[in-house]
Amino acid sequence: MLNRIFIPYALYFIYKLLLWSWRVRVFESEAVQKMMATKSSFAIGHWHGDELGILHLLKPYHVACIVSTSKDGDIMNKAIRLLGGETVRGSSTRGGTQALKGILSLKSKGWRPSVAVDGPKGPIYKVKPGVLQISRLTNLPIVPISFHSSRHFIFKKSWNQSKLPLPFARVTVYWGEPMPALSRDEDPKNPELAQLLEQRINDTKKMAAQLAANTSKRD
Repeated sequence: MLNRIFIPYALYFIYKLLLWSWRVRVFESEAVQKMMATKSSFAIGHWHGDELGILHLLKPYHVACIVSTSKDGDIMNKAIRLLGGETVRGSSTRGGTQALKGILSLKSKGWRPSVAVDGPKGPIYKVKPGVLQISRLTNLPIVPISFHSSRHFIFKKSWNQSKLPLPFARVTVYWGEPMPALSRDEDPKNPELAQLLEQRINDTKKMAAQLAANTSKRD
């Protein structure tokens, strides 16, 4: 019990210390710039392994995350809230009725729902229906996001190959081109829609790497 209370604060402190050392650049596609300027809402889709490189955006982008109801989820739930984000407990793909209701409620309050689209257990880099279902229910476009870092540690024993930028790394984040909201007559389980979103996220990953290379040359 004490560990579940202490660990989130320890993780928060370590993450903030790392963030202080990183050289972060955040780039937005033109469409995202317009949505931010008008304070429009949108859903956010990213690979599970990219979470550690984008958690620092929870507060400035007013992000809400779906967090599992497991014991590990308890720790992550508190850590996300410490970082300025909002949470909904549950799963976007299994037994997710409560999670979806929570997302609808938070969306009405201006929060932007974020989903690790290949979670909670993979397969890696394959989009699950959850974020597409959220888009259909909320009528929100899905904005892909990825990051690139000059130096990072990879958690190779984890299925998601999560990447944590190392101290003093250059971290480049890119918000990509939105995927239009699903209409009511579209099927969130349609594999073609999943492939389209996979491509959008992968394009965003490539763009982050390209922008990192370009800015590095100018420094």
